[in-house]
Amino acid sequence: MDRMRTSLFSILGPLEGLSFLDLFAGSGLMGLEAASRGASPIDLVEKDFGKKAVMLKNLLIADAPIELHMADVKVFLKRADRKWDVIYLDPPFPMAGKLEVLQLIGERDLLSARGSLLLHYPGEESFPEILGPYRRYDHREYGRSQVIFYTQSSSPQ
Repeated sequence: MDRMRTSLFSILGPLEGLSFLDLFAGSGLMGLEAASRGASPIDLVEKDFGKKAVMLKNLLIADAPIELHMADVKVFLKRADRKWDVIYLDPPFPMAGKLEVLQLIGERDLLSARGSLLLHYPGEESFPEILGPYRRYDHREYGRSQVIFYTQSSSPQ
């Protein structure tokens, strides 16, 4: 995971002043990494209240403001009223409905015009090259894990 995280942020490049949304945030480490690279504001969404104490402890070391939302991802997205420059999804591998979540982001127009949408998923799954308003611009494999990168179809990368 450390190698993957380092690689992803290297691909994304500088994050200074970019907003970051981490869906299925787990321990909050992706948000902390984004903060350490200058992203702000940062939003983390996690529905598992069992992870809240660990997340809050981890967030104490952040220099940037990070907002924690304890909510179901789909409910959060349906209520969201802003766009993010980077949206990272790391749903549990056995979770069904990953494509629905991606489509919801597109339907709600939650990614900024030149933003990046990243999905971490198991290698046995696949996702389309074009997904609503988004097109794939990169794809990486990390053992059994894969990450697909989308951007707005009209945005150059």
